[in-house]
Amino acid sequence: MRNGLYFLSSLSDSDIDWLVTAGQRREMAAGINLIEEGRPIDSLFLVIDGAFAVRTVDPEARGTTRLLAGEVVGEMSFVDSAMPPATVQALEDSFVLAIPRRRLNARLAEDLGFASRFYRALSMLLADRLRASIAAVSGTAPLDENGELPVDMMDDVGMAIARFDWIQQRLRSA
Repeated sequence: MRNGLYFLSSLSDSDIDWLVTAGQRREMAAGINLIEEGRPIDSLFLVIDGAFAVRTVDPEARGTTRLLAGEVVGEMSFVDSAMPPATVQALEDSFVLAIPRRRLNARLAEDLGFASRFYRALSMLLADRLRASIAAVSGTAPLDENGELPVDMMDDVGMAIARFDWIQQRLRSA
């Protein structure tokens, strides 16, 4: 959920309300692909409940990555419009919030404040993932020895968790 904290902490309450309103709840049965490597995607996803595996067809790739509730998925393809470099498959019955690319792009073009906060959220998320990748390759801890979030982010963590809980409650009742 850590990258979701970065994402949600950079947005305002009204931004999150818009994402939930503009998005669609998608149920995913275990074994179903949310994203397929090399095939275009039409949405950015927020994992609301469940677990997903990220895999590539490359036989030399090391292991799989596991995504849990709160993770943002499809952000790389959203940013650069390239085909996804991996398949994301539900490991268990799960559901996501799918924010359609077309609606999101329209909102980004019409609301510069939202665009600024949204792209900051994405850049924080991607920077965190890059740090984790470098740490995995180099064998070092991505943050500190305990895996703690940066001190300057701690103030926003409580708000981000509350926002995610609100999203979960709203979508579970939908």
